[in-house]
Amino acid sequence: MQGFVVAVDRGRYTTLVEPERPKGSAQKRKQQPQRRLVMAMKARELGRKGIVVGDRVALVGDVSGRPDTLARVVRVEPRTSMLRRSADDTEDTDGIERPVVANADQLVIVTALADPPPRPRMIDRILVAAFDAEIDTLLCLTKSDLAPPDELVALYEPLGVPHVVVHKGGSLEELRDHLKGRISVLVGHSGVGKSTLVNALVPDANRAVSQVNAVTGRGRHTSTSAVALELPESGWIIDTPGVRSFGLAHVSMETVLAAFPDLVEGTVDCPKGCTHLGPECALDAWVAAGNAEPARLRSLRRLLSSREGTLDDTP
Repeated sequence: MQGFVVAVDRGRYTTLVEPERPKGSAQKRKQQPQRRLVMAMKARELGRKGIVVGDRVALVGDVSGRPDTLARVVRVEPRTSMLRRSADDTEDTDGIERPVVANADQLVIVTALADPPPRPRMIDRILVAAFDAEIDTLLCLTKSDLAPPDELVALYEPLGVPHVVVHKGGSLEELRDHLKGRISVLVGHSGVGKSTLVNALVPDANRAVSQVNAVTGRGRHTSTSAVALELPESGWIIDTPGVRSFGLAHVSMETVLAAFPDLVEGTVDCPKGCTHLGPECALDAWVAAGNAEPARLRSLRRLLSSREGTLDDTP
């Protein structure tokens, strides 16, 4: 039986099972079993293979979904994407990557325009992780009633990252249009209003909402684990706990550069081992010759600097 992992909690996997439609007479089709939630554990033969929210899995055993029953996950189907972050940014973190979600096709970076203020360095790092996972990105700017979005929008315009601007009690139609029919993972640091958004998009989600600390400007981690929630209009959103760091030790410089096809050719004349951050980089001459926009090079270097920077999420 095929299942879709919607929640993970201490070795137990909540999976949504949608039985195949029975073939045959109309009467048989009317008697088809309903979709249901099935609790499962990982089969021993899977060993250390991780299972995360968004995974599609094969289940055996008791798949009735009745209380106090437990099925077994015997196979994890091939993933179309995997959003990951490293435990930290050091080079000795092999095997300490932290999978966030599987099979998402859109990453929604939720950031407040004020209270707490935007943290571009954090946004940059999440963008790099999205490039690595080959997931589309969307910038969702909240609390627009407290500050204008123009400066932040201009910062990411050269990257071609689409954006939506919302505020509490305002219309979410534009955001819903971006989410419709897709599997979107919502990521952002604590206190940006992510849980408020989720509760508005999925009325029965009941995600806990916190206030921002007036002294530190930070929010509390109210969402303690990732969970997939079905949207009324079609599609899924995967809400994740608020993050205060996003390690990128698993992402290579080449991966970041590949997101800038207009600049890749210009690196041919770079010296061996060029970081593209110093004066020896050939990209300055490439841009000066009119082969790419200066703003694109600034954006590339900002992302490369974020990749090699600290885990601090301050601007």
